[in-house]
Amino acid sequence: MNSINYNDFPRAGFRRRMACWMYDFLTAVAVYMVAGLISFCIFILFNHLGFIDMGEYEHLIDVQENSFLYSSLIYLWNFFWVAFFFVWFWARSGQTIGMKAWRLRVQNQDGSLISKTTGIKRLLPTLIGLGNLAVIFDRKNKLSLQDRFTQTEVVLLPIEVSRAKNI
Repeated sequence: MNSINYNDFPRAGFRRRMACWMYDFLTAVAVYMVAGLISFCIFILFNHLGFIDMGEYEHLIDVQENSFLYSSLIYLWNFFWVAFFFVWFWARSGQTIGMKAWRLRVQNQDGSLISKTTGIKRLLPTLIGLGNLAVIFDRKNKLSLQDRFTQTEVVLLPIEVSRAKNI
């Protein structure tokens, strides 16, 4: 079935990783915005159902902005969906949208796909892309902070593999 040995591909360098990061950052912003829209629609629904007291505020956004609880719930919801986006793509195919565009793939060091648990572990040390700065100082191994922490790697796929897999 799948005769491609992903362990044979070179690790990705810093510039390609950062170009990919820019794509994925824009996608993450879009996911965050859609999640925000959905969360605020739910907030509006809860207000109409009488679960939210407007208090002295005239506008619902003022209620949300001045409530630690409501703001926290909405922001956690939004960040959850951004995290879910990355973990789901990494565990499913090893590639986010930006990684597909730049022919990168995150994988275990044996070439297998990472698990959802490993994907979650990669999130924090990724540090909004800053973990990739470690690649500048590790030109031999080309491992980022998140790669080292999770024993994973990001490889550069040849054009033929990307086209053949349609990934």
